[in-house]
Amino acid sequence: MNCPPIMCPPRYCVRDCYIPRMVPYVHPIVNINRHVIVNVPRHFYQPITRNIVVDPGCPGAGCHRPGYY
Repeated sequence: MNCPPIMCPPRYCVRDCYIPRMVPYVHPIVNINRHVIVNVPRHFYQPITRNIVVDPGCPGAGCHRPGYY
């Protein structure tokens, strides 16, 4: 007497093979050139020339300026 075959549930053997696929990620970079104005004092010197006449008085005996005798 032959027995009928017993069928077991199937077993799955999965072989994963990975294939790379490039996905672009864009990272924007903003370059900023800043021109900062800085106030720097700049000094100007204005020369003034004055001509002063010093009168020693008339030559002679003694000093004849007021207050001196």
